[in-house]
Amino acid sequence: MRTLIDQLRDRLGSGVVILGSATDGNVSLIVSVTKDLTGKLQAGKIISPVAQKVGGKGGGRPDMAEAGGRDPGALDAALNEVYGVVESLLGK
Repeated sequence: MRTLIDQLRDRLGSGVVILGSATDGNVSLIVSVTKDLTGKLQAGKIISPVAQKVGGKGGGRPDMAEAGGRDPGALDAALNEVYGVVESLLGK
């Protein structure tokens, strides 16, 4: 997922990318924030509340963070949570 998120971030130019997968009862999440936005948005602050939705924790650098969890059934809801998290970090 790291390679894919790097490719997507590079194509995006400016923004936030999040990927999630569920395999064998485990959830993996990764968030990447383009360098121009890390002053306003940090990947670790985005991934933490999202990871909580799938029963996990995460962390990382301002531009990239990873998390794991144990509730694959909550993955879609967790990914949808990203919009609200980003808006709240931007003060909207």
